[in-house]
Formats: sequence, C-alpha cells, structure tokens
Amino acid sequence: MKRKYTDDIIDFLREIAPGKTYKEIAEIFNKKYDLGMTVDKLSSLLSRKKINTGTLGRFKKNYIPWNKGKKGYMGANRTSFKKGHKPKNWRPVGSERVDADGYTLIKVSNEGSMWKRWALKHRVVWEQHHKKKIPKDSVIIFADGDKNNLSIENLICVTRNELKVLNQCRLISSVPELTKTGLNIAKIKIKLAEIRKEKKGWI
Repeated sequence: MKRKYTDDIIDFLREIAPGKTYKEIAEIFNKKYDLGMTVDKLSSLLSRKKINTGTLGRFKKNYIPWNKGKKGYMGANRTSFKKGHKPKNWRPVGSERVDADGYTLIKVSNEGSMWKRWALKHRVVWEQHHKKKIPKDSVIIFADGDKNNLSIENLICVTRNELKVLNQCRLISSVPELTKTGLNIAKIKIKLAEIRKEKKGWI
C-alpha cells in the first residue's frame, strides 16, 4: 500500500530537490519528517509528482565518454542543438502551464535548470504582491482550496507546522472564512503544545 503524502511534504520536496542527488534529498527529507524515506522510494515519488532535480543525465567530474576522440561519433555535450536554435517545446518568459498535480507554473527565466526557469505561480503572485520572499519554513495555501484561484485574497502564507495541523485536523475548507478560522485554531493548538512542552521542562 502506497503512503499518501500531504501537500506540505510535496511542496517541501519541490523546494529542496533542484540541484541535489537523490541521496542528498533523502537525507534532508528524513531529518525533517523521519519517515525512513529510501532512495528508491524517493526516486519513485519524485517521478510520480514530476519533480525534477536538474541533476539527471549530468556527467560526473573528470568523466571521459567512451566515444571521445573517435571519428564519426558525437562527443558528450550540453545540447545537440546549434547555437541560437530553439526546441519545439520552447516557451517565452511569462508562459504558463499546469503540472501533474494541478498547480499552475509560470516561466520566469530562460536560464538554468527547469526549476530555475519555471516557478509555482501562486508563490510568484504572493511574493510580487508583498514585495518579499516567502520564508523558508512557510508555504502558500489556497483559502478556498482551489489551486486555480490565484487571486491574492485567496493566497495565505502559513508555516509548515501550521499546515501540518491544518491537514491533520482537516481545517482547510472550500469556504475562505472557515479556512482562516481554521488557521487561527491551528495557531492556538501549536501555542498550547509549546506551553505544555515548557511545563514538562519545569518538572
């Protein structure tokens, strides 16, 4: 039976995956969630969720391809396209597409790996409106639960701890006001847990 991973776990993987090996990602993941994630399980999960690390297919440092120096064979290079050539699936900055999980992606650059060229649009909208970066320990959720509603009023910045409580207690509603109330409840639950923990330390 496959484990069902919450949205905050998948969002966390999207943030840490670019530029890292599966082993590095698994180590970071297990330190945070302690779920015993193996490299094989991680590889399968990233593949299902279409999360690209940007490291696949790269040659290791000092690697010498078998066909180097052999006449008639193409040597290993970054791309087979001629300089200035644009592949058929090339899109300009500002283009949008929807990923396998239903999130809207927007192209923000023509340089770098896929996750440097494309970004989750709801995160971009929130950062542009508030003129600041989303804190590292936070994510953006949809007040009405609709991933297609990208209006700034529908985007709420919550900590990963708050999102964990929201998901566990099923406090995210299709009604924005109820979700916001649920967030207040989550904050109270977290605060009470902190107080209880402090009291235990006094004994």
